Amino acid sequence: MRFSATLAVAFAVQSSNAATLQPRHYTFPALTGTTDWQYVRTTVNAQSNAGLSDVSSDQVRCYTSGAKTASTLSVAAGSSVGFKASPNIFHPGPLQFYMAKVPSGQTAASWDGTGNVWFKIYAEQATSSSGQLSWGSLNKGTVSVTIPKATPSGDYLLRVEHIALHQASNLNGAQLYISCAQVTVTGGGSGSPSPLVSFPGAYKNTDPGLKVNIYSGATSYTPPGPQVWSG
Repeated sequence: MRFSATLAVAFAVQSSNAATLQPRHYTFPALTGTTDWQYVRTTVNAQSNAGLSDVSSDQVRCYTSGAKTASTLSVAAGSSVGFKASPNIFHPGPLQFYMAKVPSGQTAASWDGTGNVWFKIYAEQATSSSGQLSWGSLNKGTVSVTIPKATPSGDYLLRVEHIALHQASNLNGAQLYISCAQVTVTGGGSGSPSPLVSFPGAYKNTDPGLKVNIYSGATSYTPPGPQVWSG
């Protein structure tokens, strides 16, 4: 009995240490001020919080579990939309936002976001200090983006993406944390968002924004994907 108790204590300590050493992952489960998965499609990592490393996978689009049960929120062109991070963003790397306009005849609730339809509306810039790159999104519990004023009215998928680069010196070492919200843009303009890209397709695992050693003395960083459309 005494031997078994000793083993149990040792196992408990070992398990506790392993849990402490686990890397902290995160999700973007909600638009700020709303409940989890109300307007954001449920992601594959809703329980595990694990990032996605395979940028050739269809899951790089919205990282969804396949269920399209979210509601759609109306947002005004020119307004700010925020996402909650759960837990806070734990790894260094850039924050990016994309949008894709839902084709005629479909809705934000039914469309899967395929094709050359995605345009970037924000890319976080890096700073360099003492031979190390860093980003202001680190440790943030909420992140936000302004919907360009010239964005045409209609249904959209709004995609948030944070790229964790702490292991990106290895091929496929970058970890992407992705969610897509369903929104209807109101009061929009007559802009023509561009360039348009597809997911998968917009990124390659050898892109310098995905295969990079951020601790090696780099003084600049170029995120993957197209240029930002500012509207």
